[in-house]
Amino acid sequence: MQTTFPTVTVLAIPFVNTTAATLLSHLQNRIDQHQNTFVVTANPEIVMYAHQHADYRRLIQRADYITPDGVGILDGAKILGQPLAERITGFDTLQALLSWGNAHHKSAYFVGAKPEVIDFLRDILPDRYPDLDIVGLRDGYFQNDQDVVADIEAQQPDMVFAALGFPKQERFIANYRHVTHGLWMGVGGSFDVLAGTVVRAPAFWQKHHLEWFYRTVKDPKRLKRIAVIPHYLKLVRQQAKQQK
Repeated sequence: MQTTFPTVTVLAIPFVNTTAATLLSHLQNRIDQHQNTFVVTANPEIVMYAHQHADYRRLIQRADYITPDGVGILDGAKILGQPLAERITGFDTLQALLSWGNAHHKSAYFVGAKPEVIDFLRDILPDRYPDLDIVGLRDGYFQNDQDVVADIEAQQPDMVFAALGFPKQERFIANYRHVTHGLWMGVGGSFDVLAGTVVRAPAFWQKHHLEWFYRTVKDPKRLKRIAVIPHYLKLVRQQAKQQK
């Protein structure tokens, strides 16, 4: 991992210790300079998967920036006595980059999510970001990577956003990021929120770090995913003891 920011390592994953605004400015500069950039937005679920799968852990460790997308990451950093500046979510970073890209006539490629979500985005994005050059909209149900990658290489977008879910999106980016000179970022379920098929938690819940609870109430199937948190925190406490 190469970064100009200090990092806090939680279970072998080095998170950038900076603000969302500072990171955004840095990413914008890199895009302007046509620098290849890989951003991972990681929550405790991703950290635990990386902890259990060494190949995936090594893959994301090679990213340029890993952001703390999840209150559990901030909690883990506090346990380690190395608090992070703030949570930097994938969705907020995506929105900020799209707004900036719209203002500066940048190009973007979107790959992932369900076909119906992409259909919504095909209508929504041009209205919301009229000066953003949308050079690709592909759902995540493709059988052949090479067709998609060839299109990305031909279009040479400033930004590629992959909503394929982990670990697939990070593996896709790591394998193919070399075909452009721009930014690549895994954004999980962000396309669904952009399209309005999933509603994000209201500002109150976000402000009080309870977005996870709101989303679990709305979608009880997420309980299985939330169950990883206690094990994650236990491992972080063990790391803290080992570092003393």
